[in-house]
Amino acid sequence: MKSARHKVLHPIAGRPMLLHLLASVGELAPQRQVVVVGAGREQVEAAVAGTGAVIAVQDRQLGTGHAVAQAHDALAGFAGDVLILYGDVPLVAAATMQAMLDRLNRGDDPRAVVLGFRPDDPAAYGRIVADGQGIIEKMVEYKDATEAERAVTLCNSGLMAVRSTDLFVLLDQIGNDNAAGEYYLPDIVMLPGSQSAVIEADAWEVAGVNSRAELAGVEAAWQARRRADAMREGVTLTAPDTVFFAHDTVLGRDVAIAPHVVFGVGVRVGDDVTIHAFSHIEGATIAGGAEIGPYARLRPGADIGAGAKVGNFVEIKKSTLGEGAKANHLSYIGDASVGAGANIGAGTITCNYDGFLKYRTDIGAGAFIGSNSALVAPVSIGAGAIVGAGSVVTQDVEADALCLVRPPQQGRAGWAARFREKMAALKAAKR
Repeated sequence: MKSARHKVLHPIAGRPMLLHLLASVGELAPQRQVVVVGAGREQVEAAVAGTGAVIAVQDRQLGTGHAVAQAHDALAGFAGDVLILYGDVPLVAAATMQAMLDRLNRGDDPRAVVLGFRPDDPAAYGRIVADGQGIIEKMVEYKDATEAERAVTLCNSGLMAVRSTDLFVLLDQIGNDNAAGEYYLPDIVMLPGSQSAVIEADAWEVAGVNSRAELAGVEAAWQARRRADAMREGVTLTAPDTVFFAHDTVLGRDVAIAPHVVFGVGVRVGDDVTIHAFSHIEGATIAGGAEIGPYARLRPGADIGAGAKVGNFVEIKKSTLGEGAKANHLSYIGDASVGAGANIGAGTITCNYDGFLKYRTDIGAGAFIGSNSALVAPVSIGAGAIVGAGSVVTQDVEADALCLVRPPQQGRAGWAARFREKMAALKAAKR
């Protein structure tokens, strides 16, 4: 990845790959979760804090079998089934994991269950040779495979289910007599004794990430499925490929999303909301019937009320816009509450930061803030008050009051014509 960030912590849809995987694992309510890590332990340990996972360290990277063996102490006393997953294969679903466990506990009692897949291009994946019942006859790494074995299209994802009572006994029996001199986890399948089985998953589900390009590919696969889910659930996407969701985006029914809209983490959208083009939304809640954009930015803490309107080039941060309130264009609303039915004129700014601390602005229901006004927090505008255009408000305004903060207008008849005549003469003289 050529990054200071640990590979498994690079994000897909705003969530680290490893946490995608652990979230799916969590749906199965596992008794124990062990994350095996080599370099970058501190980053991974911080990322999984609170998930219930414990860290096991692989000091030397001697292969996948050696990595799994490092979980021995963390699984001491555990009697159950073990799923072996990969932190850089983030999209495998809980249902697929459950299918692996179900196959492991079928009557034919396989030693292990391997998750296979059939990619469009098998490339350098390890191959699985199996019979018509899914019983594995041979598993081989690509670099150790014959030409006939490389022609097989069923590939090994590396994901596996094994009983805890068998796992470490089997790992003790594998060697490293191969092209890489490593201890391969798949070798436990080919040890003499009982048979192992394979089940298949779609290739997108077991896509791994080893480069920035592959990260982008997995992101694209996740986004494509999320867009399809959204449309199936009653959301209109005018140009689906241009809309990007976060892993936790919640959308109501009859939401309409125009092209080039980006959702960051922590967004909840109610029913009948319209989001116009080129809007960016993160950490925000949007109630039913609201209208957002185009070119709007909702930052964390934005709470948009029912039927409210946030127009073009409006930025809202850590603020509440009440029911039916409007901020139609060219405004910044930060650390503020805007009452129901209030109108924020173009160019209005809540001046919430003095270089050291943040302060709040409160705008009452039905208030009207004229264009190009600056509200210097902390300040309160009462319900129904009117602030004249161009005002710089530094003191509270009472309910239903008019606030004007600007010098009186002056007019000098004929001044402009005399000015032009004078300047034309000066220009002619210079020539």
